[in-house]
Amino acid sequence: MSRVFHLSLFLAVLASVYTLWLQPILVVFGLGRVIQPGLGNSDCTIVSALAACEKIILHSSTGVLYLACSSPASRAHWTPAVSLLNASGPDVDYIATYVPDSGVVAHLQTPFPLSLHGMDVVPSASNSSELYIYAINHRKPSDRRTALSAGADSTVEIFKMHFGGTTLTHLHTVRDPVILTPNDIVGSPDGHSFFFTNDHASKTGPMRYVSLIGFESGSVGYCDIASGCKIAAQNIHGANGIVKSPNNDTFFIANSIFGGITVMERQSDNALLKTHVIPTDRGLDNLSIDTDGVVWAAGIPFMFTMIRHIADPSLLSPASAHSVAQNTGPSSFYGDKFKVTKVFEDDGRVASGTTTVVHDAQRNRLFLHGIASSHLTVC
Repeated sequence: MSRVFHLSLFLAVLASVYTLWLQPILVVFGLGRVIQPGLGNSDCTIVSALAACEKIILHSSTGVLYLACSSPASRAHWTPAVSLLNASGPDVDYIATYVPDSGVVAHLQTPFPLSLHGMDVVPSASNSSELYIYAINHRKPSDRRTALSAGADSTVEIFKMHFGGTTLTHLHTVRDPVILTPNDIVGSPDGHSFFFTNDHASKTGPMRYVSLIGFESGSVGYCDIASGCKIAAQNIHGANGIVKSPNNDTFFIANSIFGGITVMERQSDNALLKTHVIPTDRGLDNLSIDTDGVVWAAGIPFMFTMIRHIADPSLLSPASAHSVAQNTGPSSFYGDKFKVTKVFEDDGRVASGTTTVVHDAQRNRLFLHGIASSHLTVC
């Protein structure tokens, strides 16, 4: 009798754990999700000259795009964010520009090879014809044989360029223990400071994987060329894309694992204080903000399909795009400060494995690309 009782109790506890804890996680990862492949993808073109671009930045006044690109084959070998650490391949990454009106693609010249991830492009506050480019550079270790155990020797590279040019002038390499597993970045218009996300608290090892069940946290860091780097916010689970509002005081940080966007306010000492969490039904990658103040997010409909897609880019990974706007409806009186709307979804044939979405509100265009995608999608 006691054995039957204990077995029944064990099964009841197991069922409760699944229902209350594991099942909600699996649902966010895509369990039971039905894709709407016809949502917003009927008027799109493909730009095959740009592949494996993890991040897109829009120069809003001109409509020119800046992209952090590679090749799908290279991403399959070396993508530290998902623990792909085969450092034996060639360095093929590049920063590109794309002019939608003419279709012209240009590769920008850098003084040394890059291994690109997140990026920001910021017009200079002192010279409107100059741009600062902040790039996450996942350098391979000097002894490439140690890559599996050591992980990436990640830095932030700061460049300057003249708008319309193709040559980047290198200003600074920022390497600091706080820059541990950098994912995305927001730069300042003076070329001297930036905020960035760490997507994990360790470069390698099993602790990275327990983040999938919520037991490991990322962070947001802040660096100033003169004073160094520090942690601006701790315990930010799945910290991925980061973007700031036009007032420079409100920051949005995407959770790529459990979904949602953390809203944070900048303090006088450059710490970030959490004020709100915007829930979503899936993980989110990079964020952008358009000239109307609407935040745009790249959604991850199926987490494990996305991870397999990066390791084998020939496998299609469904993609989605979401707008996040101030809620002006009746529910705003009950605490729903933001309204999340899915505006694009595809089964992977028009847009695959999307990690970055940019909306050009002035020209009514939506741009989507992915870290291992074969092409840029323009809708």
